[in-house]
Amino acid sequence: MSRKGVNVQIKELNSDFAHFRDLSITIGAISREKWEEPMGPTPFPSLTTLRPWDQILLRKYKPFYLPFCDLCCLCTYGKCDLTGTKRGACGISMPSQQSRMVLITACIGAATHVSHSRDLLTYVIERYGRDCPINVGDVGVEVEAPVVRLVCGIKPETLGDLEPVLDYCENQVTQLLAVTHTGQEGNNLDFESKVLHAGMIDQVGMEVADIAQISALGFPKADPETSLTDLGLGTVDIKKPVILVIGHNVPPATGIIDYLKTNDLTSDVEVTGICCTALDVARYSPKAKIIGPISWQLRYIRSGVPDVIVIDEQCVRTDTLSESAHIRAALIATSEKNCLGLPDRTTDPVDDIVDGFVSGDVPGALILDPEKVGEVAVKTARAIAPRREKQKSLPSKENLVELAKKCTLCMLCRRACPNDLPVAQAVKAAAGGNLSLLDELYDDCLGCGRCEPACTQKIAVHSLIVAAAEQKTLKETYCIRAGRGAIRDVEIRKVGGPIVLGEIPGVVAFVGCANYPKGSREVAEMCMEFAKRRYIVCTSGCSAMSAGMYRDEEGKTAYERYSGSFEAGGIVNVGSCVANAHIAGAAIKIASIFAKRPLRGNYEEIADYVHNRVGAVGVAWGAMSQKAAAIAAGFWRLGIPVVVGPHGTKYRRMLLGRADREADWYVYDARSGEKVYGGPVPEHLFFAAETKEEAMVMIAKLTMRPNDTSRGRANKLANYVDLHKRLVGGIPPDIHQLVRTPADIPLTMKDEVLKDLHRHGWKEHPIPDPTLLPRMIHTRKE
Repeated sequence: MSRKGVNVQIKELNSDFAHFRDLSITIGAISREKWEEPMGPTPFPSLTTLRPWDQILLRKYKPFYLPFCDLCCLCTYGKCDLTGTKRGACGISMPSQQSRMVLITACIGAATHVSHSRDLLTYVIERYGRDCPINVGDVGVEVEAPVVRLVCGIKPETLGDLEPVLDYCENQVTQLLAVTHTGQEGNNLDFESKVLHAGMIDQVGMEVADIAQISALGFPKADPETSLTDLGLGTVDIKKPVILVIGHNVPPATGIIDYLKTNDLTSDVEVTGICCTALDVARYSPKAKIIGPISWQLRYIRSGVPDVIVIDEQCVRTDTLSESAHIRAALIATSEKNCLGLPDRTTDPVDDIVDGFVSGDVPGALILDPEKVGEVAVKTARAIAPRREKQKSLPSKENLVELAKKCTLCMLCRRACPNDLPVAQAVKAAAGGNLSLLDELYDDCLGCGRCEPACTQKIAVHSLIVAAAEQKTLKETYCIRAGRGAIRDVEIRKVGGPIVLGEIPGVVAFVGCANYPKGSREVAEMCMEFAKRRYIVCTSGCSAMSAGMYRDEEGKTAYERYSGSFEAGGIVNVGSCVANAHIAGAAIKIASIFAKRPLRGNYEEIADYVHNRVGAVGVAWGAMSQKAAAIAAGFWRLGIPVVVGPHGTKYRRMLLGRADREADWYVYDARSGEKVYGGPVPEHLFFAAETKEEAMVMIAKLTMRPNDTSRGRANKLANYVDLHKRLVGGIPPDIHQLVRTPADIPLTMKDEVLKDLHRHGWKEHPIPDPTLLPRMIHTRKE
């Protein structure tokens, strides 16, 4: 593969031929190729290379728009009313405008992951060199970068090999963003095709980031049984100085851990984290403690426990500086993308920075050197902890009651609450001394704080909720399995056949943010239910934390009860947001390793295989960010459906199939070459469920694939019917559309299902060898 060129500067050179001064020699990219697999048809695809594949998907799964604004306000011609058949001043229609907004969202998400990846790769190359070998698995991992191999057609072996991959990603994100300019793309489906392209680029960027940090920073390498890490505020020893890290880019946090180790202070200072930096620092050190997902920021800071707050990038509350000032904690910003108006102290002496924090003269500082961050954070925490005495910004119980008495029951707090929680009623009850209703809100509260600016009486409503539940908060003691990273090739070989044939009913991946409709417990309950039913369950990001923040009737968390192996009944935490690429990589490796489909630059064929044969479903139950949208789009292009919670409708459009339109569900039978009916599976590509119960039923249905054997389809139908009966009631109304032959019917449900089939005039149809690509007919026949 190609490696970046180098520039050599020679001050003076004497030779028989000539005398040179200030000579500069530039050597271009050096190519070295060790991969014997022939190059596929689509290496480094452009915006339109995979457009035909996208169009195939978009004909089946048409956009269903959910605009929450009827106007376009992107240019100075606006505001333009796009209701009905109206068009904007540039000629854009409502469908195109909504798809453009989806593309802008996906571009932001992809740019964020690619930028994070670039910063991380640059850091580890500076520290360990371009020739540092890639190693994501000490044993059992030969396909080290399935997404990069598939999309770019290269086999990276060193950190330096990843640089041209990011060059490509950065170029494509720029091209995609240009599409959204006024007077560019005008067709909604072409916007949607580019959304899928953004998602694919996002997956590449994520994979590069996690490969780099696994290889260079010594994270677990595809280990199914990584250690259990402390999770929850109750695991923190508040008698010690406490450092809180928030964000996604781990080097500043590793700088803290390294400084503690070097100076034999590991047992003297608590390092705690929120969001993906927490997950990654726990992969770096088992001593680090995870507080919780993104929604824990306000409650943890206001608790007064952290003495120093270190923020990097992504999903960090932008009011963290003012919140830290309320508790007299020092704040250190560490990213060029998140400076918070702070003075750059990167080159200042460490002791001067620490002295400023200790005296209280400065509320925060920007430090762009991860190693210096480590030294400053530790020294500051140890110096100010005795002075702060864990000063919190939460009211005492007496003050809480007095503050609550100011409530006028105007209900504006409830109107502002994304989950429509009965906030005002709980506050009013607290005014009479009854704190139980506020306590009950704690588990369902998103921690967004929107109730506070809505309050006409300036009541710090979120603080009242957290204060009422303070004892509950201090007892939050859970655990999570440290992120393992990649899935081993040997694991893929064991489960590839059972997944494709349907004997393992599916792979369900719980990913994304913590914007849950009813708290994090629902994620844990769904994970445990599907693991109990012998699905392979994967987790990442905030959802991985939420999955561990619940104990069953035996007092065990999901990670204590189920194994971390990629196997039926396993719950596999791959890691932080960027580790999502390993979940997509597992689906890709099933096509490559188990089915032996060519991987190199062969996106359409692999995606076609995954869509028709691999029963995978993504679940972003609390999806909130632009990154979550980009992650979902990456799964869509592989043909993998994604289910979101009710807040997911705010992404403006779904991708829904129509089971009643038989013509939409025809596939090519690769054995005969004929077009045959494959059934409405998977029925949707992007679906928003209103409740956990609706989501679980839909997840079970969306694991079905045209390729399922009768035994596999019976297994999937048994789960689908049972969940529908328990959670919705009765037999599913579409069972007749999912049974192809009598052998598909679960034995224990045969009489009931046959009766329903007869009522619908059901007819048997054959099971195809399915493909959506005409060119695959000849390949399969050969």
